[in-house]
Amino acid sequence: MNRINATAALLLLASACQRAPEQSAPSNEQNAAVAAAPAPAVPSAPANQTAARVPATPVPEPASTGALAGERTPLAEPKGAIDYKSAEAAGQVVQHYGALVEQKRFDEAEELWGNAATAKSVTAQLKTYSEAHLQIGKPTEMEGAAGSSYITVPIVLYGKRLNGGALHRSGNAVLRRVNDVPGSTNAQRHWHIERIDWNAAG
Repeated sequence: MNRINATAALLLLASACQRAPEQSAPSNEQNAAVAAAPAPAVPSAPANQTAARVPATPVPEPASTGALAGERTPLAEPKGAIDYKSAEAAGQVVQHYGALVEQKRFDEAEELWGNAATAKSVTAQLKTYSEAHLQIGKPTEMEGAAGSSYITVPIVLYGKRLNGGALHRSGNAVLRRVNDVPGSTNAQRHWHIERIDWNAAG
């Protein structure tokens, strides 16, 4: 009987040693349960917190194809110094005018005109738009008449009207400079906007 009891005791001790590791190590099912557990919920913002402001949708620039009267190629940025007598200089005057209009700096924009009354008339019209931008095309060849030179620059005026409707008008800005003749001033010898001829369908 003592030999049998001793043998049984050894078997029980061996069985206990084998079960101990199984209890300490997590099973595959337990690991899967931990991995599948949802992440802690992020606390929501307080109810009285002001929502982030969504920026206004910018006005899309009109497509270049068919947008500009005559020459459809937009005016390229200058790569160096510009001769104030050149067609490129005339285009830059219109480009500068468009930038001032976009920023609603109308007093400065009017200084680029040759006739103050005409400039103010155009400004009065521009002020009826909530947003206005100018797309500038490539200047035409220079023409001369009666001691002056003229260049035409195709333009597109686009933006938003005060009632929320889309604004889209196309036409030509006509620029003039007095040729380098005795008695002409420095300002007269530089390009200025003479008028803007809008297309009937614009």
